[in-house]
Amino acid sequence: MSQGHRMNTFRMERGVALAQASSSHNSPVTLECPAWEVLTDLTVVKAATTTPHASLRDAEQTMIAHGVRMLFVSADGQCIEGLVTSTDLHGDRQVRLVQERGLRYDELSVADVMTPLGLMDAVDFDDLKTATVSDLIATLQRFGRHHMLVVQAPTHATPRRVRAVISRSQIERQLGTTIELTPIATSFSEINRALS
Repeated sequence: MSQGHRMNTFRMERGVALAQASSSHNSPVTLECPAWEVLTDLTVVKAATTTPHASLRDAEQTMIAHGVRMLFVSADGQCIEGLVTSTDLHGDRQVRLVQERGLRYDELSVADVMTPLGLMDAVDFDDLKTATVSDLIATLQRFGRHHMLVVQAPTHATPRRVRAVISRSQIERQLGTTIELTPIATSFSEINRALS
């Protein structure tokens, strides 16, 4: 075994702070900035997840612990089954389910209120190379979405995967302004879900 050199040490004094992860998501942007400046890149930031069987309270606690308002739903930790947002946890849908099924809030699971994979909109990763913040806002407004996923095509090393998340609240924070959205149902199943 090679002999290493001992490093100098010192005793710490009171007032030493804990390093915090710096986020590029705090810097102000303009509408003309590259789209990547407002995205959450999941190769840099670990995705917050929950399971379909988790209670709504557990999902909410996970959101609080991770400082997010959206969780990926996955039974195996790899393949995405859907998304659940803070709005889903306390929105009209869960209230209707409680009334219709004669249940208590605590008896509902994430699977009851999540948006399934088949109803989620996504943007191709390669399309972001030339996209701007303004392009992202226009896309969110077109579909009336608070979140949209960025999907990367498979490579020799990775399968097709969600690479990033577009978040209305993240863009608003960095722009310093509110983005107006009108929810839009884009399929019969979404209309049916909204009415149920």
